[in-house]
Amino acid sequence: MSMLTIRRVATVVSNYQEEVAEALGCGRSCLGSCCLPVSKLPLYEFKDGEEKSIKDGVVRSSQEEPEFSFLNNLLLGQWEERMNRGLFRYDVTACETKVIPGKYGFIAQLNEGRHLKKRPTEFRVDRVLQSFDESKFNFTKVGQEEVLFRFEQSNDDMTHYAPGSPVTDDSKSPSVVAINVSPIEYGHVLLIPRILDCFPQRIDHGSFLLALYMAREAADPFFRLGYNSLGAFATINHLHFQAYYLAMPFPVEKAPTQKINMVKGPPDYGVTILEILNYPVRGLVFEGGNTIMDLSDAVADACIFLQNNNIPFNVLISDCGKRVFLFPQALGEVSQELLDTQVNPAVWEISGHMVLKRRKDYEDASEEYAQRLLSEVSLSEERFKEVKVYVLEALGLQEENKCSQEETGQDEEKEAHYEPPHSPLSAPRFPQGCLVSQ
Repeated sequence: MSMLTIRRVATVVSNYQEEVAEALGCGRSCLGSCCLPVSKLPLYEFKDGEEKSIKDGVVRSSQEEPEFSFLNNLLLGQWEERMNRGLFRYDVTACETKVIPGKYGFIAQLNEGRHLKKRPTEFRVDRVLQSFDESKFNFTKVGQEEVLFRFEQSNDDMTHYAPGSPVTDDSKSPSVVAINVSPIEYGHVLLIPRILDCFPQRIDHGSFLLALYMAREAADPFFRLGYNSLGAFATINHLHFQAYYLAMPFPVEKAPTQKINMVKGPPDYGVTILEILNYPVRGLVFEGGNTIMDLSDAVADACIFLQNNNIPFNVLISDCGKRVFLFPQALGEVSQELLDTQVNPAVWEISGHMVLKRRKDYEDASEEYAQRLLSEVSLSEERFKEVKVYVLEALGLQEENKCSQEETGQDEEKEAHYEPPHSPLSAPRFPQGCLVSQ
């Protein structure tokens, strides 16, 4: 016979009595060092998953895959709750969206509210690396009501969730997932690594691995993460990734690619590097890896080389973290025509999701227009070849001579191994207004 035990707890007679910590901080309940260390926020802890590999494009694990993605449901449920509370600057689900006819299938969205209500850029656009400036807007000034949950690695091999967990000594600078109050799409959020460390917008190994873990935990091919460096249309110099749901493939995910064959390199970590072909913006694709860290380290090394050499870039994390697209940009070379459109060719636009600010541009949008807009930020063919060589050298790699590839028949173009994703086991609850007209 089981016994019921009663644990003695302090009596609480007022909401203001429960903890002294509730009265601490600046009183704004912000994400700064004044309030966050004495706060309770929902906590999602993921297992590090080192036993997992992503060989042959498939996540393999010694454990069974979950029947549903708890993170997916948590994120969407919390995001919709913030939408119901009116925390967004406009209703993104009311934005018109269509597929532009043509071979690429660019997606156009009319988002007039984003132009009127988005924060302006507060830093130089000709320097990829700039120091953090606490006097400028940064995410420590955000209210805690915009935070959906903390996103941390667990101390064991289990996934955990706590709806209200205090910030402990082990995580004085937690990583948080917050809403983007100027959303582009349904479920648009920000991943802010170690928020109180106030990192500027620059890639490091730990933060990039965190982003890949988030893509893996979401376990939804319609959920992608993106990164914009300074000089490549980032608007806030505080380290963050963006992410949202779009229930159709991005055009770049369907673009043909060509494997870059190597004659020299470090031990085989299973990472394959490919070049994107026949797409308006030149770029590289990283995929595979014996572990998720192998893939993360390869991409992070490439990004760190680019930012250290003042080459702006954008990153798209796709296919549940199994494919990563890297787009070096041409620094500061933008025409007046592009400036007039008020469109920033950042990671989402480069990937094929065109966020247009003027109705005329939306109604007149054509594939030729989209190609011309994106080509503005693409490196020239000659410059891309130079940057590719430098990136490979930074990774300890050397591309095989083109003549040798032709002789061995290895220099073959291949269609991207894109397959329409299966419906997630726990399907997102996309509102009707979020569906794309085709």
